[in-house]
Amino acid sequence: MTLVEQVNQKRRGRRAAGEDTRSALIAAAREVFVEKGYDGATVRAIAAKAGVDAAMVNHWFGGKEGLFGQAVLQLPFDPAEVLKRLLDGPAEDAGERIIRTFVTVWDASGGGTFAALIRSVTSHQEVAKALKSFFVNAIFKNVLAAFGADQLELRATLCATQMVGLGIVRYVVQFEPLASVDADTVVKAIGPNLQRYLTGDLG
Repeated sequence: MTLVEQVNQKRRGRRAAGEDTRSALIAAAREVFVEKGYDGATVRAIAAKAGVDAAMVNHWFGGKEGLFGQAVLQLPFDPAEVLKRLLDGPAEDAGERIIRTFVTVWDASGGGTFAALIRSVTSHQEVAKALKSFFVNAIFKNVLAAFGADQLELRATLCATQMVGLGIVRYVVQFEPLASVDADTVVKAIGPNLQRYLTGDLG
């Protein structure tokens, strides 16, 4: 390798804050998340694999949750912004608010991104584990903790199964009439059940 090539390689080790940085982080994150799972992956490890400064993760994605959403789940939204929406209101209305938020987001893309996600989950066990960890730990545990709920692990898992199950039925297997009813109908029908998972008596 020539001296010029060595210098260029070093320069590529810390990329400028441009689209190449974002792409490098996404590519590195996919490998690290699948290998380590959501909980085991660290921002520092992902950044090191991408050859960029760890601060670039916050700059481009707002943190590990946002990077995971883009790299592995390919979510059509920013998880941090969605979390704010879920917490923006009283705890007693959270079930309907959460259903409405997710259905509105997934409907906007025709459900295609959710369907693609589920297909990747069924063929990659580590992605399935990361998906569960993301919904339970990054989303629902934070919501429940903000509401002062008990049994965080159980409640968060129940909430995750409700949302993933709804997504599969509405967008993947497309059971009618749930696949085509309007968002308001879905919210009114399923919101109370999710509310029990969040704040009700679990027996």
